[in-house]
Amino acid sequence: MPRLALLFVLILLAPAVQAAQMWDKMAFDAAQAAGSPILVHVTAPWCPTCKAQKPTVDKLESSNPALKVFAVDFDSQKDALAYLGVKSQSTLISYRGKMEIGRSTAVTDPAAITELVVRASH
Repeated sequence: MPRLALLFVLILLAPAVQAAQMWDKMAFDAAQAAGSPILVHVTAPWCPTCKAQKPTVDKLESSNPALKVFAVDFDSQKDALAYLGVKSQSTLISYRGKMEIGRSTAVTDPAAITELVVRASH
């Protein structure tokens, strides 16, 4: 029975391990200073476009350990929106270190989202 309980806990925690980090300015600055490829996903729980983007963002994050993904809540993190110059939910921004590489809004095509990350990774 303890093995079954452990397996259950691991299954419950698995999505959290791969989930994007919530916006934190200090962590974002550290990722930029390290020269990491970064993807910022501005999202809202009520946004169907954001929900359509999420599987692609999650897949990119899990397949690229160097990629730092930050989720910004459109409704509650207005300071981050101002800092990033974002006006709409479903915005994706890629960075290579401190340089913004690309930005898109309301794009759900996996190839287009992947291209943002590929450009930031090279």
